[in-house]
Amino acid sequence: MEPMDIVGKSKEDVSLPKEFINLVSSESNEVCSREEKRTIAPEHVLKALEVLGFGEYIEEVYAAYEQHKLDTLDSPKGGKFSGIEMTEEEALAEQQRMFAEARARMNNGMTLQKQSDPDHGFNG
Repeated sequence: MEPMDIVGKSKEDVSLPKEFINLVSSESNEVCSREEKRTIAPEHVLKALEVLGFGEYIEEVYAAYEQHKLDTLDSPKGGKFSGIEMTEEEALAEQQRMFAEARARMNNGMTLQKQSDPDHGFNG
């Protein structure tokens, strides 16, 4: 492979994740707007992934989000969670509870969306 071929391939390799991020961001913004919210929340991103057909990523994305929240508990910039003392077992139990709540919300939301908007999709 010639050096210029590698450069071209590298540009393509970088543009695909960028396109994915733009797609998810755009759909998250639309979900947020439909809910008449002004700030995109993690739930909007999860719903956008589902709408775009990337449902297989939802559990992993949610787990990363929950881990981020746990990681920031100990951070000096922990915000509303700073000062909360939890054992690892308590944190794990809380995380599992939040996973279950999120799954229930996501399942209920997708069920309601399918019932209320059966024609949502591509016009192709």
